[in-house]
Amino acid sequence: LSLTRICMVGSFINIAWAIVDYRRCLRRSLPQVREMPSGLPTFIYLLYKLLTITTHILSLSLFLVLSPYSTLGMAVVWLAGTLWAHWVRTDFCTSKDLERLYRTIVGVVLIFTFFNVKGQRTSRPMAVYYVLFALVNLSGPLLLVLVRPEVNATEYFWPVTLLIFGGTVLGLACLLLYYTVCHPRGKSLQADEEIKVSFLPRLLFPAPL
Repeated sequence: LSLTRICMVGSFINIAWAIVDYRRCLRRSLPQVREMPSGLPTFIYLLYKLLTITTHILSLSLFLVLSPYSTLGMAVVWLAGTLWAHWVRTDFCTSKDLERLYRTIVGVVLIFTFFNVKGQRTSRPMAVYYVLFALVNLSGPLLLVLVRPEVNATEYFWPVTLLIFGGTVLGLACLLLYYTVCHPRGKSLQADEEIKVSFLPRLLFPAPL
């Protein structure tokens, strides 16, 4: 059992690092943007990805415990992500067939995490994505408690629920910390998965009326 948990943690870290590595390579390939800083900024970005991906996978797992038909919801997210990749006209591959394949893979990745598919400014789509992400993460455990209360007695439910809630908050905090403190400044901000600092906090934490 302990070996299984170690393998799971290693898998989550590998997935998160792959996204970070993709982002570093993307910025390096775009002449109009500055490279992603190494050291602490990269570590904070890795934490943001690790926490958000892990908690989202756990939340989706609870939805599957609730009902196997939850896979239909994931299919809808995949379709929406694929259509979005078509709409922004990604140009990652040299042939049309490979580009279509790339866009379907983008749809799969977007089920679990947001990433810049074209090296363009994506502050609004990213903000919308993480608002929906937070709603899904919070609703998974709550729906399971309401619909299948017997699950509360299982040994995994409350540790997983606490991990989802705490990890979601910490992951989004790392996201905001990275883009407010560590993100490269200057003209180059126009072509990356940039978040306007004044926009996302207002959207995630609106001022009371």
